[in-house]
Amino acid sequence: MDVDDILPPRKTSGPLAELIREDLDRLSRDEVLARIATLEAEIARCRTRLESATALRSAADELFRK
Repeated sequence: MDVDDILPPRKTSGPLAELIREDLDRLSRDEVLARIATLEAEIARCRTRLESATALRSAADELFRK
């Protein structure tokens, strides 16, 4: 059995897939640093959303346990 048989199929279209396929060799050092900063900000935004969803789920679970 191959790992690809276990994992869900990769999404091959959309903005994230395009971002991953983008050629970084054409970017300057400053452009790469700006890209990293932008991606780190997006990761922080996603983590904040995940924490919010987790807290909401915990609150709902607690409400329905009573």
